[in-house]
Amino acid sequence: ASYIALAASHFVNKLELISVIGEDFPSSFLEDLCSRGVNQDGLKVVEGEKSFFWEGSYHDDLIGRDTLVTELNVLEGWAPEVPIHAKETEFVMLGNLDPTVQVSVLDQMTTTPKLVVLDTMNFWMDVAIDSLKEVISRANVLVINNEEAHQLSGETSLTLAAEKIHNLGPETVVVKKGEHGAMMFEGGKKFFAPAYPLDSVVDPTGAGDTFAGGFIGLLASRNSTSWEDKKQAVIAGAVLASFTCEKFGTDRLVRLQNNEWKERVKELQEMSSVSPLFT
Repeated sequence: ASYIALAASHFVNKLELISVIGEDFPSSFLEDLCSRGVNQDGLKVVEGEKSFFWEGSYHDDLIGRDTLVTELNVLEGWAPEVPIHAKETEFVMLGNLDPTVQVSVLDQMTTTPKLVVLDTMNFWMDVAIDSLKEVISRANVLVINNEEAHQLSGETSLTLAAEKIHNLGPETVVVKKGEHGAMMFEGGKKFFAPAYPLDSVVDPTGAGDTFAGGFIGLLASRNSTSWEDKKQAVIAGAVLASFTCEKFGTDRLVRLQNNEWKERVKELQEMSSVSPLFT
């Protein structure tokens, strides 16, 4: 949620954060979120408990990783509560959590959101596929990586995988491919965006969440769900994610200035554009 909120805050100045933390969560970071316009009325702090904790080891390519420790702590049994003033939110980002938690958030909305973007992972495909398919059916956009797309669809081709996932409900499927960029599918349309090339990757943790936050943040700022704006949203998400990889945790994202990521967007566009081969 932290990465998503920080990324989206570069496009919109009013965000609602719904999550849960323990008393060990640094108050200084909550202040950082507040300074970025992130409303924390939906954030529950559980006294005497610890926040969610994950520890992993990345492979040499910094794409594959092995989970070493996962401690749910306050997340275990948590039931989200959507504040009254947020129940008519038009752009909803469902972060990677138990699908039953994601469904609960949608059930509390009093109006149908204009856009629901859903993130999930292979773990939920293994242990909660039925509830996962339920929330997928209610999402407009599904954001997953290529391995998850293959697992969810049973297809080795990403194009065929996207077609099968469309049949589950989402009209748009975004497939993250790490340093190889991202692909987006909607109906018969396809779009590919390269990743921004970095000289050094320090920590890719949170890059996927950052991508999702930038994606929905741009669309919310334009109040749009058009294909052309979604293409630009993929670029925005990819660029913001590149900054996350430069430092540990949210350090780089917290200090990121608008002129920095806007300049990087221009660079990425220049790297990936070409004049027509034929006229």
